[in-house]
Amino acid sequence: MNDYHIHTPLCHHAVGTPLEYLQTAEKLGLMEIGFADHNPMPAHFDQWRMSFEDLPRYIEMIEEIRGSSIPVRIGLECDYIRGYESWIEQLAAKYPWDFLIGSVHYISPGWAVDDPQYLSRFADYPVQEIWDLYWKNYVEAIKSELFDFVAHPDLPKKFGYRPKGDLARYYEPAIGALVDHGAAYEMNTAGLRKEAEEIYPAYTFVKLAGIAGVPVLINSDAHAPEEVGYNFDFAREIAGKAGYKNTVRFEKRQRIEMPW
Repeated sequence: MNDYHIHTPLCHHAVGTPLEYLQTAEKLGLMEIGFADHNPMPAHFDQWRMSFEDLPRYIEMIEEIRGSSIPVRIGLECDYIRGYESWIEQLAAKYPWDFLIGSVHYISPGWAVDDPQYLSRFADYPVQEIWDLYWKNYVEAIKSELFDFVAHPDLPKKFGYRPKGDLARYYEPAIGALVDHGAAYEMNTAGLRKEAEEIYPAYTFVKLAGIAGVPVLINSDAHAPEEVGYNFDFAREIAGKAGYKNTVRFEKRQRIEMPW
């Protein structure tokens, strides 16, 4: 098992040193880990991310713990926001990253669906409308082909809000885009630590993606060393139930399939 979604304090909402995350991974017997801090954005964006000035320090911090008992990969978790595609392309050229993760947090300028300060908006707006906007952006992120895999697919359920009815209507277009554009997705165990009390994405998504042959990773989205590898056995059980027998790893943005 690998864990490719680990943050550092440079994102301003994580704790612990890269070495502490690595030591936890070693104790758990993980095969590889990968750091993916929130990408820098222009100055007018929120503070919950690495600053552009800290990018060299981020690379240096990860390089310092490489060459240990297990491989340490380095990437970025990049917010997909329409109109900023060229910004991500510029970041991609700054360093020989092992992977870039695409994520959608914002459904409109300044409004992130996972930010507690906007929790009241789930009461102010129809949940279906929020999900409609989120998934439209998510499909666009996949179609951009900027990313090696995409993060926490059904993030708007973080606080427990889900539209009524069969949610496959949201999942199927995203899965179709993953197939058409050759991207993978993650099962993110952080949802088990939130009000959603469910892995991102829901089992129905995992099942449909498995049938479609979309590659999958299991990640923790760790913001503290003790969260590395969180509930991976449970996540792998769900993936196996959905028919998955393999996962993938990344090196210099090359995807390599490997059995569980």
